[in-house]
Amino acid sequence: MKDLPSNSKINSSHLERKAIVYLRQSSEKQAKYNLESQRLQYSLVDKAKEYGWRKIEVIDTDLGSSAGMGAAAREGFDQLIASVAKGEAGIVLSSEISRLSRTDKDWCRLLEVCQIFGTLIGDVDQVYDLNELDDQLILGIKGTLSVVELKVLKMRLLAGAEQKARRGEMIRLLPPGYIKDKDGKAVMDPSARIRNAIRLIFKKFAELWSIRQTFLYFHAEGLDLPVNKSVNGKIGIVWQLPTRSFIKDVLINPFYAGAYVYGRRQTQKVVENGKVVKRTGGILPPKQCKVFIRNHHKAYIDWETYERNQEMIRKNNLNLGQDESAGAVRAGQGLLSGIVRCGRCGRKLNVRYWGKSGTNARYLCKGDFDNGGKHCLGFGGGMVDRRFEEEILKVISPFGVRAGMEAIKRMGGKNSGRVEAVKKQIAQAEYEAMRAFEQYDEVDPRNRLVALELERRWNEKLEEVERLKVLLSEIEDEKTAFSEVEEKRVEELGENFKIVWRSKFCTSEMKKKIVRTIVEEVVANSNDSEDKLVFVIHWKGGSHTRFEMDRPRSGAGQKTSMEDLDVIRKMGVRYGDDEIARVLNKLGRKTGKGKRWNEQRVKTIRYRSSIPGQKRTKPDPDILTLQKAAKYCNVSQSTIKKLVSKGVLKKEQIVPWAPWEIKRSDLDSERIQYILKNLRETGKLRIKGDDSQVQLSIFQ
Repeated sequence: MKDLPSNSKINSSHLERKAIVYLRQSSEKQAKYNLESQRLQYSLVDKAKEYGWRKIEVIDTDLGSSAGMGAAAREGFDQLIASVAKGEAGIVLSSEISRLSRTDKDWCRLLEVCQIFGTLIGDVDQVYDLNELDDQLILGIKGTLSVVELKVLKMRLLAGAEQKARRGEMIRLLPPGYIKDKDGKAVMDPSARIRNAIRLIFKKFAELWSIRQTFLYFHAEGLDLPVNKSVNGKIGIVWQLPTRSFIKDVLINPFYAGAYVYGRRQTQKVVENGKVVKRTGGILPPKQCKVFIRNHHKAYIDWETYERNQEMIRKNNLNLGQDESAGAVRAGQGLLSGIVRCGRCGRKLNVRYWGKSGTNARYLCKGDFDNGGKHCLGFGGGMVDRRFEEEILKVISPFGVRAGMEAIKRMGGKNSGRVEAVKKQIAQAEYEAMRAFEQYDEVDPRNRLVALELERRWNEKLEEVERLKVLLSEIEDEKTAFSEVEEKRVEELGENFKIVWRSKFCTSEMKKKIVRTIVEEVVANSNDSEDKLVFVIHWKGGSHTRFEMDRPRSGAGQKTSMEDLDVIRKMGVRYGDDEIARVLNKLGRKTGKGKRWNEQRVKTIRYRSSIPGQKRTKPDPDILTLQKAAKYCNVSQSTIKKLVSKGVLKKEQIVPWAPWEIKRSDLDSERIQYILKNLRETGKLRIKGDDSQVQLSIFQ
């Protein structure tokens, strides 16, 4: 043991407790590669032994953990504070102050606890006793200087990074499709296969208008895309089937449009449950980032195309809280889905589908319905869509010939993008096969173990080349080649665009794409008498068209009869929709469309005719049905019927086949109770006016 001087701050009470050696490094990278710093910190164990401690605890669970404000909680530091607070620690050793803390709050908390429990603090050079004023002053100054120094260094680093970013030189990782040249500038990847794959993403999105459909296309065709991936500790290009998030990242990344941005995500510090935590915000629009430089490098798409893609993605975002979202083109029959707006309140109209197969569209503006009000505007979609199609055909029919020529062009090169991608893939595979052959050719044939493995790799590459060539042949066979007669036929269809539009081969998705290409939005309203609908079409380019039409009447000429409405109105006071439907069917009644009544149809008629009611019958303890009356009196239903038929017991019935309504008070009357008592005693139902002498006993 080292002989301690007489004025030493270490005494026997400190040595009786344990020494704690605390280790920390700020990041995982430091913990993995800065091993010399770890050795220096672990050497403090020897320092504690020199001071005379035998019980030594090393806390190294915070290696790779930051101590900055908003960082995750440090388990090791919390363990250290707990040990000091329990009086278990005689000294806390750390290589330097910044290892223990990087914030004033943590540093002051440690000093306060150590002072209370008489725990020393030591570093490589000295031991400090918090009960001595000079040591308190020295540690306070050291802690303050450490915090200030780290903050200054951080500010310098951030300022330097931002200044480099303003020159467009701060590039950490280039997206697939770009590499750095010898001067450190971003240039397109020299690999034609990679460039072609990236361009194919933008091409397919322009055709399909949807991130999800673009993603499904690559999976359906089995086309791999280049992605950045860590391989053996290095980031490199790996070819694989894309994820949906990768497709989205490519489409929203302004780098592919030739723009450099810095600071796309903002980090904020917020207080949650009394702790400061870091929160990373969403991706900012390019022009709102800290640094935005257009025409920074060569682009895959122009800036106008990029902005058009972002607008399409924003509209496809089906967020019901955002009224401006038009939603992606889907297979529903509502032609104006996502583009029709209420002329009264300005909200977008929702599309709801009704009917047996759920395909009948109805446009509806919710108005203040959610707050207890009513719907602002609503109408059936079938007649409106057909009337709107007439306006569409007036506008686009003159361009039918041009559309026919474009169709011939597109059908002729239907699979051109896929063909080009497979050709580039074949070229890459042939290069890899050649490399595999060269490696096989250079090996010593006598070294059979190596030669067999290289031969196997070469054969695999040759098989991959052959497979891709077969695939290319199949794709090229699918390409549509038009004869002169077929081209003439397509031109005739272009001249008669109305026939093409109404053909079963023109899907609802295609129609919606055409509509959204030429229409900005449609504003719908109704006149004062509510019998006509008024529409204003806002065409792309600024022109407007206004037209009126009669409001569609659902079930016109098929109204519910007044007799049925009267039954529903009378029974709705007490009985449920299911009971009303049963009575109507017993009466042989039909709906306006000639169908049998059921619970849902009764409910619909009540809603349309503003008839109050309920789904199920309201129980009334004072009114009993025939079945309940018999059970209440513990007799058969025929006994109750005979009492009613003889006029002894009163019953009410709203309509024929409706349930009997018998008052409980009538059943409890003296006369009824006397008759029932006599029935139980004699087995005979004796009613005044009956020939009770000839009535047979119901008991043996």
